Amino acid sequence: MIDDTIAAIATANGIGSIAIIRLSGNDALRIIKKLSKKQNFSPRYATLTNIYDNKNALIDEAIVIHFEAPHSFTAEHVVEIQCHGGFIVAQSILKACVACGARLAYAGEFSKRAFFNGRIDLSEAEAIAQLIEAKSEDAAKILAQQMKGSLKEYIEQVRDDIIHILAYSEVSIDYAEEDLPADLVRQIKEKLDALKASLSRTLQASRQREGLMQGFKVAIVGKPNVGKSSLLNKLLNYNRAIVSEIAGTTRDTIEEQVKIGTHLIRIIDTAGIRQANDVIEKIGIEKSLEAIEMSDIVVALFDSSREIDSEDAQIVSLITSHAQNKKVIYVKNKIDLTSKFFTNTIDFDIEINSKDNVDLLIEFLKNSMDTTNTSDEMMLISQRQISAVENTMQNIEESFFPLETQELEIFSFHLNEAVKEMASITRPFENDEMLDKMFGSFCLGK
Repeated sequence: MIDDTIAAIATANGIGSIAIIRLSGNDALRIIKKLSKKQNFSPRYATLTNIYDNKNALIDEAIVIHFEAPHSFTAEHVVEIQCHGGFIVAQSILKACVACGARLAYAGEFSKRAFFNGRIDLSEAEAIAQLIEAKSEDAAKILAQQMKGSLKEYIEQVRDDIIHILAYSEVSIDYAEEDLPADLVRQIKEKLDALKASLSRTLQASRQREGLMQGFKVAIVGKPNVGKSSLLNKLLNYNRAIVSEIAGTTRDTIEEQVKIGTHLIRIIDTAGIRQANDVIEKIGIEKSLEAIEMSDIVVALFDSSREIDSEDAQIVSLITSHAQNKKVIYVKNKIDLTSKFFTNTIDFDIEINSKDNVDLLIEFLKNSMDTTNTSDEMMLISQRQISAVENTMQNIEESFFPLETQELEIFSFHLNEAVKEMASITRPFENDEMLDKMFGSFCLGK
């Protein structure tokens, strides 16, 4: 399969000015010569040429670029055909490529070939995949650095530090009758403590900035008729949610995307939370609680024109229990009306009129999201990477006791496992099933 020449459309489906068809493999140059009836393509030079199908019918006039092996993304011969965009032209050229001997590429197969041919490691491949779906400019910058190998360098440094410590143990095993000097045991433990602390900071920074990668989820919560749907509509600048004076109008969560600052966020308008007898409304309230737990930021909305009551107290209680370790923004709404909401139990962040102007909330949300990227710590960008670091830390922790008791074989076992876990972030060759699953999540043509 690795010797096949593969082909795919590398641009998104739909109408556009150009589309790109990508070929990779030993027959890539032969196929483009046949389709273009042209024999000379200088590597890395754009060549304007006609493209014909296997029946010699003209398909399009296109630009062809040949990347000679191994100087290409996959380290194979790669040909890119830039044709006019649309539903038909690119598909016709792809069909002609297949008729000339190529086969359709699987999702992520170009990146998978680059990985197996040593052009990229797994951390760089994951960065490429996530860069395509980046939800903020800050995330794109982090991923661009990781594409250039910043995470790989960090992983290799940690791995080398563990191997350096492991060397002391391996040498001492050969001289089992002699215990490790007490000062050496202390030095090893200090080095392992420092490694564990560094990895812990990386994990913490990664979890704090998860919304930066996946896109922040912002839940708007409150009791019925406090203005949640009006707030959603104002943030979106169009009437997405139905607004009425009838309590319980919103019975399900409504989700929409909007860009705030440099971040693409998903806003969730929830059903009003109260004691309800209606079965459908109860389901909506349950979904509201789920939205709170799944969100990164909670906007808690309260009505300034109504006196505080037990439902408001219930909102505060539910946020306290369901929004732990989340950013909560307490907002007093409808400040254009006579104020009747007086309490010392809620420390409001901002006051707005959601039907008129929500600039204060937008600025508050922007600042809240911007502060997630103030750390200089290295960032892990997938659950697979996070799990590997967690397992590494566990093995380091479990190595302390056998180090103290001079059970060096067990100590070495745990450090070897730690090395394997760190190495799995970049080049886990031994797990083909995992690689197939990961690259299978890439888009076609990548």
